[in-house]
Amino acid sequence: MTSQSKPIELYYWPTPNGWKISIMLEELGVPYEIRYVNIGAGEQFEPDFLKISPNNRMPAIIDPEGPDGEPISVFESGAILQYLGRKFGKLYPSDERARVEVDQWLFWQMGGLGPMAGQAHHFRQYAPEKIEYGINRYTNEVNRLYGVMNKRLADRDFLAGEYSIADIACIGWVKPYKNQGQDLEDFPNLKRWFETMMARPAVAKGIEIGQEHRKNIADDKEAQKVLFNQRAS
Repeated sequence: MTSQSKPIELYYWPTPNGWKISIMLEELGVPYEIRYVNIGAGEQFEPDFLKISPNNRMPAIIDPEGPDGEPISVFESGAILQYLGRKFGKLYPSDERARVEVDQWLFWQMGGLGPMAGQAHHFRQYAPEKIEYGINRYTNEVNRLYGVMNKRLADRDFLAGEYSIADIACIGWVKPYKNQGQDLEDFPNLKRWFETMMARPAVAKGIEIGQEHRKNIADDKEAQKVLFNQRAS
């Protein structure tokens, strides 16, 4: 397994996407340093950050000991998880069949669970007008996705069999299930998985990092202006 002497720089804010990487780094037990990116204050648009994250989104990392010993920056949480898993040989199998199993559920989260849960949060909590169609559309879709996870977990402990980056990617998006209008009692296998995940010390610590900075933006109109309704610049 690869060692790491210089700390990885994690550009982070305590959100479900940020938690993916703080949890992963805690699980790996490698040195890292937090670089907070206050997304409510617009720090994700600063020129220095855009050099490593051209999509104006955290998380991102700079690994000073990248390929061939040279620094590398990586943006997009799924890509970061894969990079770290490959580099350190942990939580991302090298066997191709097993890796495909993990990739399927990682991309399922990236393309489904995360975006749909995010829209449920938006229409249920942040939209200035309560639009019944939007609330129902995304609440129901999250419910469907929870059902997919529940069925998947009926005969295995984790999404890809062994604990992996797929589980790390998903846990942060299931944690705020109440804000998504869901009840884990309706999904017993998912509930068991959720409790198992939350009991892992690295998961608990990864989620706890930066909580003192986290604010409820439901009533913060200035933060909402920064976060929502952005257009190309």
